[in-house]
Amino acid sequence: MHLAAQAGVRHSLVDPFAYIDSNLVGFTTILEGCRHNGCKHLLYASSSSVYGSNTHMPFSVHDNVDHPLSLYGASKKANELMAHAYSHLFHLPTTGLRFFTVYGPWGRPDMAIWLFAKAILAGEPIKLFNNGDMRRDFTYVDDIVESIVRLVDRAPAPDPKFSGDAPDPGTSNAPWRVYNIGNNNPVELLEVVRLLEDALGVKAKRELLPMQPGDVPATYADVDDLMREVEFKPSTPIGEGIQRFVAWFRDYHRL
Repeated sequence: MHLAAQAGVRHSLVDPFAYIDSNLVGFTTILEGCRHNGCKHLLYASSSSVYGSNTHMPFSVHDNVDHPLSLYGASKKANELMAHAYSHLFHLPTTGLRFFTVYGPWGRPDMAIWLFAKAILAGEPIKLFNNGDMRRDFTYVDDIVESIVRLVDRAPAPDPKFSGDAPDPGTSNAPWRVYNIGNNNPVELLEVVRLLEDALGVKAKRELLPMQPGDVPATYADVDDLMREVEFKPSTPIGEGIQRFVAWFRDYHRL
């Protein structure tokens, strides 16, 4: 299970070589390690960022994803392609997991919910890009873990229905698959701010800013393939997830 990467869209504008080193060179090392050590199944983290300029909602693994809007998204798409090559050449079963806006205890400090909570408690303004007109498919970490646990023993097999004349981006004649891991319920960013205010008991100061390069206005996961494969879909309500996050955040920072 390979979940490490140089993550984040905005940092890729500042330090692109960090993404080449970790997400391309590093991933090649993982693939070579699997190839030469009899790995029976590689699960690896991809990202909803691969959908790039796609606007048809919800995003499906059967959609074309050839138009990334950030180097981060491009590097994750490259991981899927690299995995496919190894699946084809060396019969290495690989499964890519396109995570959608993961949040919860022990989350990344550069993600919105952590940044918002920290700023609200410090009395500092929170930055709302695209003037707050953003929707994200926030996915609670426990649902991410449950999806991984259910998939780890489901090594993919070649799809007998795959056709090279009309190739399906979500399947292959190699032992390769990708799945969306998302809550299947996009939430407005301003609603997330309201829920954080309620959980923290503090009103937020808002700073409205334009859309940032590489960002997209909305994400929304189609999880039908995940449900068919493991009979599970992420479903933790955003209000419940934020309450759990805030409880952990207060304890972690001894607030």
